[in-house]
Amino acid sequence: MKNLLDNISNPKDLRKLNPTQLPQLAKELREFIINVIATKEGHLGASLGVVELTIAIHYLFDTPNDLLVWDVGHQAYGHKILTGRKAVFHTNRQFGGIAGFPSRKESEFDAFGVGHSSTSISAALGMAIASNLKGETGKQHIAVIGDASIASGMAFEALNHAGVSKANLLIILNDNAIGIDPSVGALKEYLTRVKTDRKLAAQNNIIKALNFDYSGPIDGHNLPKVLAELERLKSVKGPKFLHVITTKGKGLQKAEEDQVTYHAPGRFDKISGVRIKKTASLYTKYQDVFGKTIVELATQNNKIIGITPAMLTGSSLKFMFEKFPKRTFDVGIAEQHAVSLAAGMATQGFIPFCNIYSTFLQRAYDQVIHDVALQNLPVVFCLDRAGLVGEDGATHHGVFDLAYLRAIPNLIVFAPSNEVELRNILYTAQLGLKNPIAIRYPRGTGSIIDWQKPFNKIAIGKGIKLQKGTKIAVLSIGTIAKNVTNAIELVDNSSEIAHFDMRFVKPLDESLLHEVFKNYKTIFTIEDGTIKGGFGSAVLEFASKNEYQNKIQVLGIPDNFIEHGSVLELQHKIGLDAKSIAEKIIK
Repeated sequence: MKNLLDNISNPKDLRKLNPTQLPQLAKELREFIINVIATKEGHLGASLGVVELTIAIHYLFDTPNDLLVWDVGHQAYGHKILTGRKAVFHTNRQFGGIAGFPSRKESEFDAFGVGHSSTSISAALGMAIASNLKGETGKQHIAVIGDASIASGMAFEALNHAGVSKANLLIILNDNAIGIDPSVGALKEYLTRVKTDRKLAAQNNIIKALNFDYSGPIDGHNLPKVLAELERLKSVKGPKFLHVITTKGKGLQKAEEDQVTYHAPGRFDKISGVRIKKTASLYTKYQDVFGKTIVELATQNNKIIGITPAMLTGSSLKFMFEKFPKRTFDVGIAEQHAVSLAAGMATQGFIPFCNIYSTFLQRAYDQVIHDVALQNLPVVFCLDRAGLVGEDGATHHGVFDLAYLRAIPNLIVFAPSNEVELRNILYTAQLGLKNPIAIRYPRGTGSIIDWQKPFNKIAIGKGIKLQKGTKIAVLSIGTIAKNVTNAIELVDNSSEIAHFDMRFVKPLDESLLHEVFKNYKTIFTIEDGTIKGGFGSAVLEFASKNEYQNKIQVLGIPDNFIEHGSVLELQHKIGLDAKSIAEKIIK
């Protein structure tokens, strides 16, 4: 049989096909995604689940003139392949290649840049209202959102507005009952009941109550049904809502059976789906250092609570959930709620460890300030994926946390340089701090095999000297210290270079800084966060306040968004790898 996908480079080619040919195209598109991701890695399960829906949307709607917004973008691989990026799809998420998420600068078919969840309805509604204002009443606006994302507060806000907007907006709920981990909450339970209770869908429907023309639920893998319903909805005026049931990982048995793992499985055999095992690392992932340590501490301290917004597995809080399910809370994609929930628990004498990826905590900035810091509640923020995270790119790099957190009164900001320091600060935090604390640590593994050492309390606001030196002082914060250590080993004048692990961005160890400024004429600050307002800025402020005249050079993330690539590639590009640091020090 002739391969249909070979002759499709854009949706215009797709629309030349007979509807009866589309199931064959769906099969080919699945195989294409599987074949590439099997060797190149990426987000697999979500894109496999929406193959039929992707084809149907581009077949019936006049994209890019009709505007299509994919929520998060994990599900957009098929979309990218059908919209001119098939030939370069193998470069997905690689340095210099196409992005893992929709990007406006990459394609006119990517109507909105995404990466964080629950933005699609707001963005598409904004586009729809704009079209009305411009008199473009025939233009279609489609938002595809998952059942995990629609439970977010932002999505509810958008639904509330859209229902009274009279905008030409179509929301498609891709309901597969899972985000990264299985979906949670009352809305998830409602959506589950709707699938089997047609009376509930017809008479007691939440979406209908918000003034949407609701249809469904329908089988998202039945192309004729999807096509027929989308064709009908094209002519329906005002806000409408299509509920589509899909299977995450559809078409690859292993991905259907283990949807959590196959969200982003790494390399696997494209036929059997069996994952190709990587050489086991001698070192432990930072998230597992957190996950195992919190269980150890929670066993001894019954006041410890674990909270995460939809990242039980991603944060390794799953370990605590397995042992202490009543003290561990997955609140779904709801970062704002997670922070205020933690604040409420802290008022009652509990010690909440709120684990949120660094880039996702940005979504709860108001709550960190007003609900936690303003009331000086001892919430422990554990910020996983701090610094450069790699292939997911600009939307997922945790490079702004040091800057946006150190501006907040009452908040302690700590960055461990290794696994032992992470373990000890977690221990210290549960002893009874009088302030909230943010602990940030990176994605990936550490560098110490035997990290499960007896606990030691860390003195708040105290840095340490890692290496003596006579002429130059290097001040680092966090795990970038390892690159600094390696850089010093590369230079001939290593005995002249002192290295200090400052550990705390707030409060700064001012006594140590006075010592440094009095003994070293040249000072480097190094961080894997933005140099604008970050750790280096704090040191410059200290120098200015105390009228020091030392030469200070600030190294870190430059004032632009860093694209995707491996962490090592990105560090080299911006001059934070060991060799680049060494070259800067010896200039």
